[in-house]
Amino acid sequence: MAIISFSQNGLTPFQLLLGHNKAILEKWASLEECIFSSDTFPAELKEEVRRTLAFHNGCEYCKAKGAPSKTEMDARTRLAVHIADLSGRTTHISDEESGVLKETFTDDEISELLALICFITACQRFGALLDLGPSCQI
Repeated sequence: MAIISFSQNGLTPFQLLLGHNKAILEKWASLEECIFSSDTFPAELKEEVRRTLAFHNGCEYCKAKGAPSKTEMDARTRLAVHIADLSGRTTHISDEESGVLKETFTDDEISELLALICFITACQRFGALLDLGPSCQI
């Protein structure tokens, strides 16, 4: 059970917790829509990043949606997952890793990938801090 009650604003358990601050919820949901509706990266890449981060950020609600995939990934998804995994352990991207990023992604894509990683991390940390778990029901 989450440490605060659900608000009257929002559709998902996460949104109902954030919904105590309706203006923040609205802007957050707008940013979420912008990030996840972008066609820069396929949905599979975004989902693998989300799954990887869930285990670093300690969000039980997100971890319950599935562990990182064990199936073969294309090179771009594999690198995105590596950077997500790295971000869970450090805030620094080495020159070598930066070089690989620049060989694989454009500057626009790198910016969007890191924004995706940071946004998902913020969502998951919020859920973890409020003890949002898979059994939290609306």
